[in-house]
Amino acid sequence: MSRDPQSYPFPQVFLVDGGGGPQHADQQPSLVPCWSFPPAQRSSGRRGKSRRCTGAGAALVVLLLFLLVFASLGMEAYQIHSMQAELRELRENHPLAESNTPGKQIALRPEEKKEDQEERAAAHVTGRIEVETFPQTLRWEPHAGRAFTSGAVAYRLEDGALQPNRSGLYHVYSRVELLFRDCSPSSSFVHSVFVRRAGRSAPLTLMEAHRAGFCSQQGGRAWTAESYLASALPLQKSDRVFVNVSHPKYLSHSHYGNFFGLYEV
Repeated sequence: MSRDPQSYPFPQVFLVDGGGGPQHADQQPSLVPCWSFPPAQRSSGRRGKSRRCTGAGAALVVLLLFLLVFASLGMEAYQIHSMQAELRELRENHPLAESNTPGKQIALRPEEKKEDQEERAAAHVTGRIEVETFPQTLRWEPHAGRAFTSGAVAYRLEDGALQPNRSGLYHVYSRVELLFRDCSPSSSFVHSVFVRRAGRSAPLTLMEAHRAGFCSQQGGRAWTAESYLASALPLQKSDRVFVNVSHPKYLSHSHYGNFFGLYEV
């Protein structure tokens, strides 16, 4: 059986138009329903207001973070200042030399502090030009040129010795320069440093050098030879240190070519 499709009644559908009134059933329904939307201006206004609220909240959060950072920095600075003040007070009330802390192990003893405050024992004397006599134990100039004596070391004018007035380890050195006007292959000399010590009758040799064979094979020519001695040696208080040369009349007349000195290590 076939029926006319138009014989079935359409269901009543009420659509809302722009005016807000219902649509009657006798009107043909629209295939596409229509709905009304809020005005665009009202929606954009609400969105802009929401954005402004969101931006203000973010700024407030950032401001709070900055305040927290500065507050923590201020607390740390105050703690550091308090620690420095306490440390300063501890140092004033308990000096390092009198404390029982491990730092006492590296504190200087009173005698070491006194020695550091004193001038270091040292001396450097230069060669003296002899005209009439030529002693083998040399004499020196204690003040000419770069010569000096300081601290617990004295130069003895009567015998040419350097005398330390404090026991200890000293670096002792000496240099001599000899000029042989008629040098031959057999020419030679001896350069030595010795000490005279209380309680010993004989001198004690500290260093010695034998120089030979420094001239050319052809004799009769002038030739210059030198010798240098140096060593770290223990010296006692009131020791007298001397320099000897076997041929003192051949010594050059240069103040800087001949010198003698010592200093405390």
